[in-house]
Amino acid sequence: MNPKTQISIRLIVMNFLIFAVWGAYLCSLGVYLGRINMGPQIGSFFAVQGIVSLFMPALMGIVADRWIPAQKLLGICHFLAATFISIAGYMGMKYGADVTFGQIFPYYAISAAFFMPTIALGNSVSYNALTKNGMDTVKDFPPIRVFGTIGFILSMWIVNFTGFMNDYNQFFVSAAWGFILAIYSFTLPNCPTSKAASSSLVDAFGLRAFALFKERKMCIFFIFSFMLGMCLQVTNGFATPYLDAFGKSPELADAFAVKNKVFLSSISQVSETCCILLIPFFLRKFGIKKVMLISFIAWFLRFGLLGVGSPTGFGLVLFILSMIVYGVAFDFFNISGSLFVEQNTNESIRSSAQGVFMMMTNGLGATIGSLCAGAVVNHFTIGRDGDFDYLMAGWSASWYVFAGFALLLAIVFAIVFKYKHEPAGK
Repeated sequence: MNPKTQISIRLIVMNFLIFAVWGAYLCSLGVYLGRINMGPQIGSFFAVQGIVSLFMPALMGIVADRWIPAQKLLGICHFLAATFISIAGYMGMKYGADVTFGQIFPYYAISAAFFMPTIALGNSVSYNALTKNGMDTVKDFPPIRVFGTIGFILSMWIVNFTGFMNDYNQFFVSAAWGFILAIYSFTLPNCPTSKAASSSLVDAFGLRAFALFKERKMCIFFIFSFMLGMCLQVTNGFATPYLDAFGKSPELADAFAVKNKVFLSSISQVSETCCILLIPFFLRKFGIKKVMLISFIAWFLRFGLLGVGSPTGFGLVLFILSMIVYGVAFDFFNISGSLFVEQNTNESIRSSAQGVFMMMTNGLGATIGSLCAGAVVNHFTIGRDGDFDYLMAGWSASWYVFAGFALLLAIVFAIVFKYKHEPAGK
Protein backbone atom coordinates (compact mmCIF):
# COMPACT_ATOMS: atom_id res chain seq x y z
CA MET A 1 0.00 0.00 0.00
CA ASN A 2 1.20 3.50 -0.82
CA PRO A 3 2.72 5.06 2.36
CA LYS A 4 0.62 8.20 1.94
CA THR A 5 -2.56 6.15 1.60
CA GLN A 6 -1.57 4.11 4.63
CA ILE A 7 -0.99 7.15 6.83
CA SER A 8 -4.28 8.67 5.65
CA ILE A 9 -6.16 5.52 6.70
CA ARG A 10 -4.45 5.54 10.10
CA LEU A 11 -5.46 9.16 10.69
CA ILE A 12 -8.99 8.53 9.41
CA VAL A 13 -9.51 5.85 12.07
CA MET A 14 -8.13 8.17 14.77
CA ASN A 15 -10.39 11.07 13.81
CA PHE A 16 -13.40 8.75 13.51
CA LEU A 17 -12.90 7.50 17.06
CA ILE A 18 -12.18 10.90 18.65
CA PHE A 19 -15.46 12.35 17.48
CA ALA A 20 -17.45 9.15 18.00
CA VAL A 21 -16.58 9.52 21.70
CA TRP A 22 -18.07 13.03 21.72
CA GLY A 23 -21.04 12.35 19.46
CA ALA A 24 -22.42 9.74 21.86
CA TYR A 25 -23.60 12.42 24.28
CA LEU A 26 -22.90 15.98 23.11
CA CYS A 27 -26.20 16.52 21.29
CA SER A 28 -28.33 14.23 23.47
CA LEU A 29 -27.09 15.15 26.93
CA GLY A 30 -29.62 17.98 27.25
CA VAL A 31 -32.48 15.55 26.60
CA TYR A 32 -31.28 13.20 29.35
CA LEU A 33 -30.77 16.06 31.80
CA GLY A 34 -34.28 17.30 31.10
CA ARG A 35 -35.68 13.84 31.83
CA ILE A 36 -33.96 13.72 35.26
CA ASN A 37 -35.11 17.24 36.23
CA MET A 38 -31.76 18.92 35.58
CA GLY A 39 -32.95 21.07 32.68
CA PRO A 40 -31.94 24.32 34.42
CA GLN A 41 -28.41 22.89 34.82
CA ILE A 42 -27.86 22.16 31.12
CA GLY A 43 -25.80 25.32 30.80
CA SER A 44 -23.53 24.18 33.65
CA PHE A 45 -22.84 20.81 32.04
CA PHE A 46 -21.83 22.45 28.79
CA ALA A 47 -20.00 25.29 30.49
CA VAL A 48 -17.70 22.86 32.30
CA GLN A 49 -16.41 21.71 28.92
CA GLY A 50 -15.42 25.30 28.38
CA ILE A 51 -13.94 25.75 31.84
CA VAL A 52 -11.59 22.78 31.48
CA SER A 53 -10.72 23.94 27.96
CA LEU A 54 -9.38 27.15 29.44
CA PHE A 55 -6.29 25.28 30.60
CA MET A 56 -6.33 21.58 29.68
CA PRO A 57 -5.71 21.80 25.88
CA ALA A 58 -2.93 24.34 26.37
CA LEU A 59 -1.46 22.33 29.25
CA MET A 60 -1.60 19.04 27.35
CA GLY A 61 -0.18 20.81 24.29
CA ILE A 62 2.80 21.90 26.40
CA VAL A 63 3.27 18.35 27.70
CA ALA A 64 3.09 17.00 24.13
CA ASP A 65 5.59 19.58 22.86
CA ARG A 66 8.08 19.00 25.68
CA TRP A 67 7.74 15.59 27.33
CA ILE A 68 5.17 13.00 26.16
CA PRO A 69 4.66 12.34 22.42
CA ALA A 70 1.26 13.61 21.32
CA GLN A 71 -0.03 10.20 20.19
CA LYS A 72 0.75 8.59 23.57
CA LEU A 73 -0.76 11.50 25.48
CA LEU A 74 -3.85 11.14 23.29
CA GLY A 75 -4.22 7.54 24.47
CA ILE A 76 -3.69 8.39 28.14
CA CYS A 77 -6.29 11.18 28.02
CA HIS A 78 -8.90 8.97 26.35
CA PHE A 79 -8.39 6.16 28.83
CA LEU A 80 -9.01 8.54 31.73
CA ALA A 81 -11.94 10.26 30.01
CA ALA A 82 -13.60 6.90 29.27
CA THR A 83 -13.10 5.76 32.85
CA PHE A 84 -14.80 8.78 34.39
CA ILE A 85 -17.66 8.95 31.88
CA SER A 86 -18.28 5.27 32.75
CA ILE A 87 -18.58 6.23 36.41
CA ALA A 88 -21.04 9.00 35.49
CA GLY A 89 -23.09 6.42 33.59
CA TYR A 90 -22.98 4.04 36.53
CA MET A 91 -24.28 6.75 38.87
CA GLY A 92 -27.15 7.43 36.46
CA MET A 93 -27.93 3.72 36.31
CA LYS A 94 -27.73 3.27 40.09
CA TYR A 95 -29.96 6.18 41.10
CA GLY A 96 -32.21 6.43 38.03
CA ALA A 97 -34.53 9.44 37.96
CA ASP A 98 -33.46 10.32 41.51
CA VAL A 99 -29.82 10.94 40.61
CA THR A 100 -28.62 14.32 41.84
CA PHE A 101 -26.38 16.94 40.30
CA GLY A 102 -23.66 16.17 42.82
CA GLN A 103 -23.74 12.45 42.07
CA ILE A 104 -23.17 12.73 38.33
CA PHE A 105 -21.64 16.11 37.52
CA PRO A 106 -18.16 15.68 39.12
CA TYR A 107 -17.40 12.52 37.12
CA TYR A 108 -18.73 14.09 33.93
CA ALA A 109 -16.56 17.16 34.55
CA ILE A 110 -13.38 15.13 35.08
CA SER A 111 -14.11 13.13 31.93
CA ALA A 112 -14.55 16.36 29.97
CA ALA A 113 -11.25 17.66 31.38
CA PHE A 114 -9.37 14.77 29.79
CA PHE A 115 -11.43 14.62 26.60
CA MET A 116 -11.26 18.26 25.52
CA PRO A 117 -7.47 18.34 24.94
CA THR A 118 -7.69 15.36 22.61
CA ILE A 119 -9.17 17.36 19.73
CA ALA A 120 -6.09 19.59 19.58
CA LEU A 121 -3.79 16.61 20.20
CA GLY A 122 -5.47 14.76 17.34
CA ASN A 123 -4.87 17.75 15.07
CA SER A 124 -1.21 17.81 16.07
CA VAL A 125 -0.81 14.08 15.38
CA SER A 126 -2.48 14.54 11.99
CA TYR A 127 -0.45 17.58 10.93
CA ASN A 128 2.81 16.00 12.06
CA ALA A 129 2.17 12.74 10.19
CA LEU A 130 1.03 14.52 7.02
CA THR A 131 4.02 16.86 7.00
CA LYS A 132 6.50 14.02 7.58
CA ASN A 133 5.03 12.14 4.63
CA GLY A 134 5.30 15.13 2.30
CA MET A 135 1.58 15.86 2.21
CA ASP A 136 -0.24 19.21 2.11
CA THR A 137 -2.14 19.86 5.36
CA VAL A 138 -4.61 22.30 3.74
CA LYS A 139 -5.39 19.88 0.92
CA ASP A 140 -5.06 16.50 2.63
CA PHE A 141 -6.33 17.11 6.17
CA PRO A 142 -10.01 18.04 5.47
CA PRO A 143 -10.81 14.72 3.68
CA ILE A 144 -9.32 12.92 6.70
CA ARG A 145 -11.07 15.10 9.27
CA VAL A 146 -14.42 14.46 7.57
CA PHE A 147 -14.35 10.94 9.00
CA GLY A 148 -14.37 12.47 12.47
CA THR A 149 -17.76 13.92 11.63
CA ILE A 150 -18.87 10.54 10.28
CA GLY A 151 -17.92 9.00 13.63
CA PHE A 152 -19.88 11.72 15.41
CA ILE A 153 -22.93 11.02 13.24
CA LEU A 154 -22.74 7.27 13.78
CA SER A 155 -22.70 7.75 17.55
CA MET A 156 -25.68 10.11 17.32
CA TRP A 157 -27.63 7.55 15.32
CA ILE A 158 -26.75 4.79 17.78
CA VAL A 159 -28.07 6.73 20.79
CA ASN A 160 -31.11 7.96 18.82
CA PHE A 161 -32.39 4.63 17.48
CA THR A 162 -31.55 2.65 20.64
CA GLY A 163 -33.33 5.22 22.81
CA PHE A 164 -30.10 5.88 24.73
CA MET A 165 -30.56 9.61 24.02
CA ASN A 166 -33.08 9.61 26.89
CA ASP A 167 -30.89 7.99 29.55
CA TYR A 168 -27.44 7.32 31.01
CA ASN A 169 -26.54 4.65 28.44
CA GLN A 170 -25.19 7.35 26.14
CA PHE A 171 -22.27 7.65 28.59
CA PHE A 172 -21.47 3.95 28.23
CA VAL A 173 -21.47 4.24 24.43
CA SER A 174 -18.99 7.11 24.71
CA ALA A 175 -16.80 5.10 27.10
CA ALA A 176 -16.69 2.11 24.74
CA TRP A 177 -15.38 4.27 21.88
CA GLY A 178 -12.92 5.91 24.28
CA PHE A 179 -11.31 2.68 25.47
CA ILE A 180 -10.87 1.49 21.87
CA LEU A 181 -9.17 4.78 20.95
CA ALA A 182 -6.96 4.69 24.04
CA ILE A 183 -5.45 1.42 22.81
CA TYR A 184 -5.28 2.49 19.17
CA SER A 185 -3.48 5.76 19.96
CA PHE A 186 -0.33 3.94 21.06
CA THR A 187 0.03 2.46 17.55
CA LEU A 188 0.00 5.85 15.78
CA PRO A 189 3.09 7.46 14.18
CA ASN A 190 5.42 9.08 16.68
CA CYS A 191 5.28 12.84 17.24
CA PRO A 192 8.68 14.20 18.33
CA THR A 193 9.09 16.23 21.50
CA SER A 194 11.48 19.15 21.89
CA LYS A 195 13.77 18.53 24.87
CA ALA A 196 16.46 21.06 24.02
CA ALA A 197 17.67 23.17 26.90
CA SER A 198 15.89 26.50 27.18
CA SER A 199 17.04 29.78 28.57
CA SER A 200 13.76 30.91 30.09
CA LEU A 201 10.72 29.59 31.92
CA VAL A 202 8.60 30.63 28.96
CA ASP A 203 10.53 28.22 26.73
CA ALA A 204 10.76 25.53 29.40
CA PHE A 205 7.01 25.33 29.84
CA GLY A 206 6.09 25.84 26.19
CA LEU A 207 4.31 29.13 26.81
CA ARG A 208 5.84 30.75 23.75
CA ALA A 209 2.54 30.17 21.90
CA PHE A 210 0.87 32.84 24.05
CA ALA A 211 3.23 35.38 22.48
CA LEU A 212 1.03 35.08 19.40
CA PHE A 213 -1.30 37.54 21.15
CA LYS A 214 1.33 40.23 20.55
CA GLU A 215 0.66 40.01 16.83
CA ARG A 216 -2.36 42.16 15.96
CA LYS A 217 -3.65 39.76 13.31
CA MET A 218 -3.41 36.71 15.58
CA CYS A 219 -4.78 38.56 18.62
CA ILE A 220 -7.92 39.68 16.77
CA PHE A 221 -8.27 36.21 15.25
CA PHE A 222 -8.19 34.59 18.70
CA ILE A 223 -10.66 37.12 20.15
CA PHE A 224 -13.21 36.40 17.43
CA SER A 225 -12.49 32.69 17.75
CA PHE A 226 -13.60 33.07 21.34
CA MET A 227 -16.83 34.76 20.22
CA LEU A 228 -17.55 32.12 17.62
CA GLY A 229 -16.91 29.54 20.33
CA MET A 230 -19.80 31.14 22.23
CA CYS A 231 -22.09 30.36 19.30
CA LEU A 232 -20.91 26.77 19.02
CA GLN A 233 -22.16 25.49 22.38
CA VAL A 234 -25.57 27.18 22.08
CA THR A 235 -26.97 24.60 19.67
CA ASN A 236 -24.98 21.72 21.19
CA GLY A 237 -26.65 22.35 24.52
CA PHE A 238 -30.13 23.53 23.61
CA ALA A 239 -31.18 22.39 20.12
CA THR A 240 -32.39 18.92 21.17
CA PRO A 241 -34.07 20.10 24.42
CA TYR A 242 -35.84 22.69 22.23
CA LEU A 243 -37.10 19.97 19.89
CA ASP A 244 -38.03 17.84 22.90
CA ALA A 245 -40.14 20.71 24.26
CA PHE A 246 -42.51 20.38 21.29
CA GLY A 247 -43.47 17.01 22.77
CA LYS A 248 -45.44 18.85 25.44
CA SER A 249 -48.12 19.38 22.80
CA PRO A 250 -50.34 16.30 22.23
CA GLU A 251 -50.60 17.25 18.54
CA LEU A 252 -46.82 17.32 18.08
CA ALA A 253 -45.62 14.66 20.52
CA ASP A 254 -45.63 11.92 17.86
CA ALA A 255 -44.04 14.03 15.11
CA PHE A 256 -40.97 12.37 13.60
CA ALA A 257 -38.80 15.41 14.37
CA VAL A 258 -39.75 15.25 18.04
CA LYS A 259 -39.42 11.50 18.50
CA ASN A 260 -36.13 11.43 16.56
CA LYS A 261 -34.68 14.78 17.58
CA VAL A 262 -31.10 13.52 17.78
CA PHE A 263 -31.40 11.99 14.30
CA LEU A 264 -32.75 15.29 12.99
CA SER A 265 -29.85 17.10 14.63
CA SER A 266 -27.46 14.71 12.92
CA ILE A 267 -28.33 16.39 9.61
CA SER A 268 -26.11 19.17 10.94
CA GLN A 269 -23.18 16.76 11.04
CA VAL A 270 -24.01 15.33 7.61
CA SER A 271 -23.85 18.88 6.28
CA GLU A 272 -20.60 19.36 8.18
CA THR A 273 -19.19 16.30 6.41
CA CYS A 274 -19.90 17.84 3.02
CA CYS A 275 -18.74 21.32 3.93
CA ILE A 276 -15.34 20.14 5.17
CA LEU A 277 -14.49 19.23 1.59
CA LEU A 278 -15.15 22.84 0.51
CA ILE A 279 -12.58 24.30 2.91
CA PRO A 280 -9.42 23.91 0.76
CA PHE A 281 -11.08 25.73 -2.14
CA PHE A 282 -12.56 28.53 -0.02
CA LEU A 283 -9.35 29.13 1.95
CA ARG A 284 -7.21 29.27 -1.16
CA LYS A 285 -9.71 31.41 -3.09
CA PHE A 286 -10.98 33.81 -0.42
CA GLY A 287 -8.70 33.62 2.62
CA ILE A 288 -9.45 33.29 6.32
CA LYS A 289 -11.28 36.63 6.74
CA LYS A 290 -14.01 35.95 4.19
CA VAL A 291 -14.28 32.33 5.30
CA MET A 292 -14.87 33.40 8.92
CA LEU A 293 -17.38 36.04 7.77
CA ILE A 294 -19.29 33.32 5.97
CA SER A 295 -19.27 31.37 9.24
CA PHE A 296 -20.72 34.32 11.20
CA ILE A 297 -23.54 34.75 8.67
CA ALA A 298 -24.21 31.02 8.76
CA TRP A 299 -24.56 31.15 12.57
CA PHE A 300 -27.06 34.00 12.16
CA LEU A 301 -29.11 31.86 9.78
CA ARG A 302 -28.74 28.76 11.98
CA PHE A 303 -30.25 30.49 15.01
CA GLY A 304 -32.87 32.46 13.09
CA LEU A 305 -34.20 29.39 11.28
CA LEU A 306 -34.48 27.50 14.56
CA GLY A 307 -36.53 30.39 15.94
CA VAL A 308 -39.10 30.36 13.13
CA GLY A 309 -39.21 26.59 12.52
CA SER A 310 -41.54 23.88 13.83
CA PRO A 311 -41.64 20.04 13.69
CA THR A 312 -44.25 19.76 10.92
CA GLY A 313 -45.04 21.21 7.49
CA PHE A 314 -43.01 24.15 6.20
CA GLY A 315 -41.64 24.68 9.71
CA LEU A 316 -39.87 21.33 9.42
CA VAL A 317 -38.28 22.50 6.16
CA LEU A 318 -36.91 25.51 8.04
CA PHE A 319 -35.54 23.21 10.75
CA ILE A 320 -33.81 21.10 8.12
CA LEU A 321 -32.36 24.22 6.49
CA SER A 322 -31.04 25.24 9.90
CA MET A 323 -29.33 21.85 10.22
CA ILE A 324 -27.82 22.17 6.74
CA VAL A 325 -26.43 25.65 7.31
CA TYR A 326 -24.77 24.42 10.51
CA GLY A 327 -22.17 22.63 8.39
CA VAL A 328 -20.96 25.95 7.01
CA ALA A 329 -21.20 27.66 10.40
CA PHE A 330 -19.05 25.04 12.13
CA ASP A 331 -16.51 24.03 9.48
CA PHE A 332 -15.76 27.48 8.09
CA PHE A 333 -14.71 28.49 11.58
CA ASN A 334 -13.45 25.44 13.45
CA ILE A 335 -11.52 23.54 10.76
CA SER A 336 -10.38 26.62 8.85
CA GLY A 337 -9.28 28.27 12.08
CA SER A 338 -7.19 25.26 13.05
CA LEU A 339 -5.51 25.27 9.64
CA PHE A 340 -4.90 29.03 9.91
CA VAL A 341 -3.14 28.52 13.26
CA GLU A 342 -1.11 25.67 11.75
CA GLN A 343 0.08 27.88 8.88
CA ASN A 344 0.94 30.85 11.11
CA THR A 345 3.03 29.09 13.78
CA ASN A 346 6.36 27.28 13.69
CA GLU A 347 6.90 23.63 14.50
CA SER A 348 8.33 24.21 17.99
CA ILE A 349 5.04 25.61 19.33
CA ARG A 350 2.57 23.85 17.03
CA SER A 351 0.83 21.71 19.66
CA SER A 352 0.81 24.60 22.12
CA ALA A 353 -0.70 26.97 19.53
CA GLN A 354 -3.46 24.47 18.75
CA GLY A 355 -4.06 24.27 22.49
CA VAL A 356 -4.41 28.05 22.70
CA PHE A 357 -6.90 28.00 19.82
CA MET A 358 -8.92 25.35 21.64
CA MET A 359 -8.68 27.37 24.85
CA MET A 360 -10.22 30.41 23.15
CA THR A 361 -13.00 28.49 21.36
CA ASN A 362 -13.91 25.49 23.49
CA GLY A 363 -12.59 27.21 26.61
CA LEU A 364 -13.52 30.85 27.08
CA GLY A 365 -16.07 30.82 24.27
CA ALA A 366 -17.83 27.64 25.34
CA THR A 367 -17.85 28.60 29.02
CA ILE A 368 -19.28 32.07 28.60
CA GLY A 369 -21.49 31.01 25.69
CA SER A 370 -23.01 28.10 27.63
CA LEU A 371 -23.65 30.14 30.75
CA CYS A 372 -25.11 33.09 28.83
CA ALA A 373 -27.22 30.80 26.64
CA GLY A 374 -28.50 29.01 29.72
CA ALA A 375 -29.43 32.32 31.32
CA VAL A 376 -31.25 33.47 28.16
CA VAL A 377 -33.16 30.20 27.73
CA ASN A 378 -34.06 30.02 31.43
CA HIS A 379 -35.25 33.64 31.35
CA PHE A 380 -37.59 33.04 28.42
CA THR A 381 -38.80 29.50 29.20
CA ILE A 382 -38.78 28.68 32.93
CA GLY A 383 -42.25 28.94 34.43
CA ARG A 384 -44.03 28.75 31.05
CA ASP A 385 -44.79 25.01 30.99
CA GLY A 386 -48.46 25.61 31.71
CA ASP A 387 -49.01 27.43 28.41
CA PHE A 388 -47.48 25.62 25.44
CA ASP A 389 -47.75 28.53 23.01
CA TYR A 390 -46.21 30.87 25.57
CA LEU A 391 -43.39 28.37 26.19
CA MET A 392 -42.52 28.01 22.50
CA ALA A 393 -42.66 31.78 22.03
CA GLY A 394 -40.03 31.97 24.76
CA TRP A 395 -37.85 29.43 22.96
CA SER A 396 -38.16 31.40 19.71
CA ALA A 397 -37.22 34.62 21.48
CA SER A 398 -34.08 32.88 22.77
CA TRP A 399 -33.02 31.88 19.26
CA TYR A 400 -33.61 35.43 17.99
CA VAL A 401 -31.30 36.78 20.70
CA PHE A 402 -28.58 34.37 19.59
CA ALA A 403 -29.14 35.27 15.91
CA GLY A 404 -28.78 38.98 16.67
CA PHE A 405 -25.52 38.31 18.51
CA ALA A 406 -24.05 36.43 15.52
CA LEU A 407 -25.06 39.18 13.10
CA LEU A 408 -23.46 41.86 15.29
CA LEU A 409 -20.22 39.85 15.41
CA ALA A 410 -20.17 39.59 11.61
CA ILE A 411 -20.42 43.36 11.23
CA VAL A 412 -17.69 44.11 13.79
CA PHE A 413 -15.35 41.41 12.45
CA ALA A 414 -15.65 42.75 8.90
CA ILE A 415 -14.49 46.15 10.16
CA VAL A 416 -11.66 45.30 12.57
CA PHE A 417 -9.94 42.20 11.15
CA LYS A 418 -7.36 43.30 8.58
CA TYR A 419 -6.07 40.48 6.43
CA LYS A 420 -4.70 40.61 2.92
CA HIS A 421 -5.20 37.37 1.04
CA GLU A 422 -3.33 36.39 -2.09
CA PRO A 423 -5.46 33.88 -4.03
CA ALA A 424 -3.73 30.73 -5.18
CA GLY A 425 -2.04 31.14 -8.53
CA LYS A 426 -1.06 34.79 -8.07
